[in-house]
Amino acid sequence: MLSLSDGVEGFWLQGQVFETMPLRDLWFHWHLRAEPCDWYNALACGRVQIDQQTLTREDDTRLLIPGQRYALFKPEHVEAPVNSDWKLLWQNHELMAVHKPANLPVSRTTRNLYNTLISLVRRHTQYTDAHLLHRLDAETSGLMLLSKNSHCDRKWKKRLDKLMVSKRYQAVVWGVPDWQAYDCQNYLAEHPESPIRSRVFCLSEQQVQSEPEWIKPRLSRTRFRRLKTGTHQQRPISLIECELLTGRRHQIRTQLAALGHPIVGDKTYSEDGHYYLKRLEQELDAADYRQLGAAHQLLHACSLALNVYGESVVITDEFWPVGWL
Repeated sequence: MLSLSDGVEGFWLQGQVFETMPLRDLWFHWHLRAEPCDWYNALACGRVQIDQQTLTREDDTRLLIPGQRYALFKPEHVEAPVNSDWKLLWQNHELMAVHKPANLPVSRTTRNLYNTLISLVRRHTQYTDAHLLHRLDAETSGLMLLSKNSHCDRKWKKRLDKLMVSKRYQAVVWGVPDWQAYDCQNYLAEHPESPIRSRVFCLSEQQVQSEPEWIKPRLSRTRFRRLKTGTHQQRPISLIECELLTGRRHQIRTQLAALGHPIVGDKTYSEDGHYYLKRLEQELDAADYRQLGAAHQLLHACSLALNVYGESVVITDEFWPVGWL
């Protein structure tokens, strides 16, 4: 958490200016419930900066120009630290593909309103109305596809299955599978008595038919391929390519765990969720992370094939996370 010289703690909201506009309009855009007196108070207290210059009440009518960078101090607002090093990988006039680093949520959470992928894209590009076309878990790194405005978002979300032809991930897992390639097909469902509400389980068709307590079972399929093997902390690990044929929540993570090879660093699907539950009560320590093998799950969305108006576009993301095999 940053603080001002007067000792007030809070959060510096930062971004770039892409069109000429009054400074006052920018400030009120990020302070929807504020009154005019709040604006003047922010200037008087040194809570507005342009290009690292602290402004005063004399800057009330200042006009911003493209290329300038702003920082607005939000007192008493706290955000969890994130890796904000996202990157633009590809774009056309309607869509963009970006690299999302691990430990960056894609959208607002209970802890983060501004330190999210979509907020960073809106503040650091001219696409202030950009939208997510799909999602990744906060701890998963890799490719994300976004629309540049609301019109494009409505247009492409209706045909997302035709736009996104294939999605491939890579995962570092514990152990060495006894298969070189494996076509995994099963049902994924939640259980009402699971201590981790977000966790999904792999089920056979027989279980779905004979055990009615499972919530919304959905058929899921992934093609796995073992790429290479190695060791980590004197334990065997493998690099697995994962081609999604359906797109269910936590699909790759729960299927690999069910096959006996949980993803390194996965708090939910390794050790029966022990570290996920522990983190709800207290911060994990160095010993916990050594046991997990990484500070976050080693799952990376590495390739995306698109069909854009009949043209084949293949995008890759080679910004591998730390600890990759």
